[in-house]
Amino acid sequence: MRTLAAVLLTVLLTACGFQLRGSYTLPWDTLYVGFPENSEIYAQVKRGIEASSQTRVITDPKKADASLIVLGDIPARSILSLSGTGLVREIQLTRTFVYKIQDAEGKELAPSNQIILQRDMTFDDARLFAKEAEEVMIQREMQQDLVQQLLRRLSALKRKSGN
Repeated sequence: MRTLAAVLLTVLLTACGFQLRGSYTLPWDTLYVGFPENSEIYAQVKRGIEASSQTRVITDPKKADASLIVLGDIPARSILSLSGTGLVREIQLTRTFVYKIQDAEGKELAPSNQIILQRDMTFDDARLFAKEAEEVMIQREMQQDLVQQLLRRLSALKRKSGN
């Protein structure tokens, strides 16, 4: 009975177009990624691309089939609310990432696009170290989300261009 239920559930999920995240098919054999090679985000993007596709990340943009050009990666922190005594109670963390894709000749394959991530968090001056640690954890989560969104967008580019 359990086996029948598992098979039925699998068939239903397949019929609705369900697929697991993390599997990306990129339209290029080689891709240059415009982050510093020693950065954490470079490692995450490279690992995400090479683990789930045939595309290889290379360090020379002239030899790459396509290049991910980073136009901006701007973190921001703003105050959302204050207490009656003027102390900060909530802050908003924002990360704006702007990029474009171009081929080896410099022709745009995808115009500049942006990913904006925002997270709200409470703030308490009495627990400063704990809140700083929480902020670092939220920034890491935002970066992971950024990488996943970027990989999904690069993968969707193939379906649009028909390559």
